[in-house]
Amino acid sequence: MYVPTRYFPVVLLSLIGFYYLLNISREEREYLHALRDRLSCPESHVIIDLDSSHAALTKNVTQPRKANAAFVILARNQDLSGVLDSIQQNEDRFNKKFGYPYVFLNDEPFEPDFIKYTSEVISTTAEYGVIPHDHWHQPKWINEDRATAGRQKLEAQDVMYAESVPYRNMCRFNSGFFFRHELLKKYDYYWRIEPDIKFFCDLDFDPFLFMQDNKKVYAFTIALHEYVETIETLWNTTKEFIQKYPQHIPKGNALRFLSEDGGATYNGCHFWSNFEIADLNFWRSPAYMAYFEYLDQAGGFYYERWGDAPVHSIGAALLARPDQIHFFNEIGYRHSPWTHCPPGETHKKGKCSCDPKDNFDRIDWSCLKDFEASFA
Repeated sequence: MYVPTRYFPVVLLSLIGFYYLLNISREEREYLHALRDRLSCPESHVIIDLDSSHAALTKNVTQPRKANAAFVILARNQDLSGVLDSIQQNEDRFNKKFGYPYVFLNDEPFEPDFIKYTSEVISTTAEYGVIPHDHWHQPKWINEDRATAGRQKLEAQDVMYAESVPYRNMCRFNSGFFFRHELLKKYDYYWRIEPDIKFFCDLDFDPFLFMQDNKKVYAFTIALHEYVETIETLWNTTKEFIQKYPQHIPKGNALRFLSEDGGATYNGCHFWSNFEIADLNFWRSPAYMAYFEYLDQAGGFYYERWGDAPVHSIGAALLARPDQIHFFNEIGYRHSPWTHCPPGETHKKGKCSCDPKDNFDRIDWSCLKDFEASFA
């Protein structure tokens, strides 16, 4: 068969390539298949270089550095609409660029539609777990007569969730159990996301890596005062713990965030834990576990209405230094009724869609100034 001279180089290169493919090792063949698969994935980071001496395809795959972290969403099946809204915003503002997985937790099995629609929205992977019975329900050793009286007292004071036992179950679970769930044991950091929240700002950095690289253990966007009616004995119980277990309380902690008189009284300040990014191993530490167990045995989650926000906040401030706790000013966030909207240059650089005037930080109910004072 006559082959025009101008086609000789093409034929020659084809024969060389065919010979090369016949003689490469199994490992090299698997390597090329993997490269082909990566090239078909638009999210892969692949650099291709043609080595002129061998006329062969080589690769240098650069994977972005990531922390061992996940988003954690505690939700019920009926929360699907609000969860989808929160996930979509998180994906658009952050996760489509950074690619972290999700862990969904529920005290009941998730329904097929919940799994279907949430998994379709996220850009990565998700796991769906059921909370163990004893991690969620009111313990048998709680005196129900006393617990009922406590709920009725708060109801008479018109306190939110005064009568709700499930709300108390949630607060206790978030305070001392979520980080022990089987699906979270493999992770070091988490970002808590709740239904019906708003993220206002595009993020061009990875908060998980910031936490890891700077050895932070807890981060927040909003800090405020707790309703004192719900935590009447929480601080006295905490002081009992400090007196009984002084070995767990480090010097140079962030106590000033909690108290202006050296710990005699509690100012009610806490980090609003519906948003938090934190080190799971900090909660798993012997010191925090001892603190939670002491609170749990006191029964205040049910006799009063101790929230996971003040419990986490007191635990973090007592057991960590101020420089280990971080305020993420760059993350625009809303959980009704409060908003954190980054002001000034941060607002511009963050590509935020909120009004900087709508910012909880500087109103009287905010505790940001108390957190800043803890560094003094």
